Amino acid sequence: MKQYLNLFDFSQKVNYKIEILAGLTVAMTMIPESLSFAILAGFPPLVGLYAAFIMGLVTAIFGGRPGLVSGGAGATVVVLIALMKSNGLDYVFAAVALAGVIQILVGLFKLGKFIRLVPQPVMYGFVNGLAVIIFMSQIEQFKTVVNGESVWLSGSPLYIMVGLVVLTIAVVLGFPKISKAVPASLVAIIVVFIIVLGLGINTKTVSDIASVSGGFPPLHIPNIPLTFETLQIIFPYALIMAGVGLTEGLLTLNLVDEITETKGNSNRECIAQGGANILNGFFFGMGGCPMIAQTLVNLSAGSRARLSGIIAAITILMIILFGGPIIEQLPIAALVGVMIMVSIGTFEWASFRIFNKMPRHDIFVLVVVALITIVLHNLALAVLIGVIISALVFAWESAKRIRSRKYIDEKGVKHYEIFGPLFFGSTTTFGEKFDIANDPDEVIIDFKESRIMDMSAIEAVNKITERYAKVNKKIHLRHLSSNCRQLLHNADEIIEVNIMEDPTYKVMAD
Repeated sequence: MKQYLNLFDFSQKVNYKIEILAGLTVAMTMIPESLSFAILAGFPPLVGLYAAFIMGLVTAIFGGRPGLVSGGAGATVVVLIALMKSNGLDYVFAAVALAGVIQILVGLFKLGKFIRLVPQPVMYGFVNGLAVIIFMSQIEQFKTVVNGESVWLSGSPLYIMVGLVVLTIAVVLGFPKISKAVPASLVAIIVVFIIVLGLGINTKTVSDIASVSGGFPPLHIPNIPLTFETLQIIFPYALIMAGVGLTEGLLTLNLVDEITETKGNSNRECIAQGGANILNGFFFGMGGCPMIAQTLVNLSAGSRARLSGIIAAITILMIILFGGPIIEQLPIAALVGVMIMVSIGTFEWASFRIFNKMPRHDIFVLVVVALITIVLHNLALAVLIGVIISALVFAWESAKRIRSRKYIDEKGVKHYEIFGPLFFGSTTTFGEKFDIANDPDEVIIDFKESRIMDMSAIEAVNKITERYAKVNKKIHLRHLSSNCRQLLHNADEIIEVNIMEDPTYKVMAD
């Protein structure tokens, strides 16, 4: 329990004013987004706010790092739309809870560390694509519903909306020059709110999206048959949701690590996220994951502790219980302006500066990941494809590094000193290094400067020994690990064991 003793960061100096104000700002930006995603998926609007409260509170207290903000994120909600349409809300809650179980298992087995396998070009593409998505989602707020159809604003409503958005952006940019004691985003929201309310300006408000008034999240056991058929229905959705949530969450955690120059705990974040999703499944929430936009709002407001996330979650609950009528009058333009500034801050502008200095394959990966993120809105798929492309490029480049130095010693024995990794990608080149027909009767292959990586490499070595054996030539293998020696066929007589020098790495046998 020691890791939770610093729940409110008493172990470090906390600026409570900044944390509280940052939490209020995050709550204001999270409400319309949670409502919008809930409505998009066909859920009751409050399901989105309950998710924001539960995810925000649990992960703020038990999550992998301070400053990270979780809520009802669109990346995970999109996964559940098809399940909602085909089987209804109770199946959605069951899938959310099952996704939470999967995420906890990932954390318990310490699999969160594999986020390190995501290369920097993938991170750039992911973040840039997400920045475009955040910006484009704000453009959608310039529409209204007329006779059941969504149409663009025009005339005075459009001019008013644009003017208020510009005013919000101006306050966000200008207020820090006056004072940094209060988050500029919160000041901008309050200023625009007062102007609209004081002048009686008719513009789009939160109430135009949905009502935010309700009660405490109710306990709700999903009403589904406990059968294997039910598991077959919900498991694919739960697995995808868990994967999407963990991918976005751990990438967000990495991003916060870079911004704050501190280190988070990925496995702890997985467990906290899973626990929050289980609670969502039983307390009428749509589930979620860390939200990059709100996290950046939190960090830009100066938060570096857990308190802001707790304040944001509690604020959302208080708004649901008591403050709905007031928050429903909040101008959407103010929130749009804040989120546009977040999208600008999210974009990795540095990627443009180094664009012409990056290898071509890294540029390709960056562009592909960004396009998939923007077009498909599937963050997990974008990252997965980026990692696969990067891995294939790495394998291809590594395969070209296998080489050998050949010489014949004074005894007439030919030596092959192998350099570089020997694995599935380099086995063909490895086999071409040997001149079996013209080699002398005794040959030594030395792996001191090489490394046998997988079973394909073991099989390549086997084939070489067999080819020399067929022409009755004696071969010696030096500097092989004990695993390699066990896996080589009939090799007892040809391997020279060098106890002090042989490597001890393991070779994947299955």
